[in-house]
Amino acid sequence: MRSGQGKSLFGTRRPGKARFFDFIWLIYSVFFFIQPIEEHSRTKWIALAAAYLCFLALYSGLIFSKSKRTQFLLLAGMAALGAAYYPFNAGAAGMFIYVAAFVPFVSESIAVCVTTFVAVSGILMVEAWRLHANPWNWGFNIFFTIAVGSGNLVAAQRMRANKKLDLAHEQIAHLAKLAERERIARDLHDVLGHTLSVVVLKSELAGKLMDRDPGRARHEIAEVEQIARKALTDVREAIRGYRTEGLVAEIVRAQKTLDAAGVTLECLAKPPQLAPAEETVLSLIVREAVTNIVRHAQASRCRLEFAANGTGTALVVEDDGRGGIREEGNGLRGMRERVESMGGQFRIDSAQGTRLLIEIPPQTASQS
Repeated sequence: MRSGQGKSLFGTRRPGKARFFDFIWLIYSVFFFIQPIEEHSRTKWIALAAAYLCFLALYSGLIFSKSKRTQFLLLAGMAALGAAYYPFNAGAAGMFIYVAAFVPFVSESIAVCVTTFVAVSGILMVEAWRLHANPWNWGFNIFFTIAVGSGNLVAAQRMRANKKLDLAHEQIAHLAKLAERERIARDLHDVLGHTLSVVVLKSELAGKLMDRDPGRARHEIAEVEQIARKALTDVREAIRGYRTEGLVAEIVRAQKTLDAAGVTLECLAKPPQLAPAEETVLSLIVREAVTNIVRHAQASRCRLEFAANGTGTALVVEDDGRGGIREEGNGLRGMRERVESMGGQFRIDSAQGTRLLIEIPPQTASQS
């Protein structure tokens, strides 16, 4: 009475779909008809007709009911029907087998299922003893009750485990999609925020030089075009999985950006050799920090300082601007998320100017 290919009496049909497939197991009720056929008794057939109609009503209720409480009541009713009908027809022992077959799909509790197997077997044993039935007959019925119930218990537990595994896979896939969207959003913010800031600065400079120095203005406009083209490439790379050109290239880009904004850059140490993941994170942080300085800081000086030793890698980005950061915007929040994803620490001090301290532990490099 076990469904094949992972299909159970209750577990796999979609909500709202009739579970007509489960009626195939009524084939085992053929044993109810054996004794009336052998005895050719009208009374036996009338009793069978009444009992079988009740059995079909209980069976249909179990198939279509969505309430666990109702299903348990129907199972109890089926067991009671079997106990009441057994004295008239030994084939009624099959009702106890149906109860044992159904209960694993109604209850997730192994204890409840085992208790039900023992209970219906006990009822069957008492009925057989009271009626002085052949021990081979009722012993065979008890064996099948326990065997079918145990088999369905294993099938039901496996079905539930597979459902939980499928749900876990769906949740992991959903979280992976969310993480990828957040990564793309951070990368696009870093790339476009920096690029558009430079475009604005150079466009303003070109506008001021248009009458006074047309040659220099044309040069600035040409650089705007190059920056815009480079931005298109950066956006495509961000969507694929962004990799920077390295810290050295990023510092050169920062120098040009800050020069255009009239900010002096001081780099106190050469960038250390880093693993690709570390270098990508620090490069993007330098880019976003420079973008923030150009946009908001109103600074005249910016200082970059790198340090690498046994305790990890540290980066300090400091400016002499207005400071006073009260709330982290998207840029600072993106920096923090990048650093913390690598097990590092991100600190801000904006009492006088703004000072960013980024520390990344050394084991991150080995993991990259």
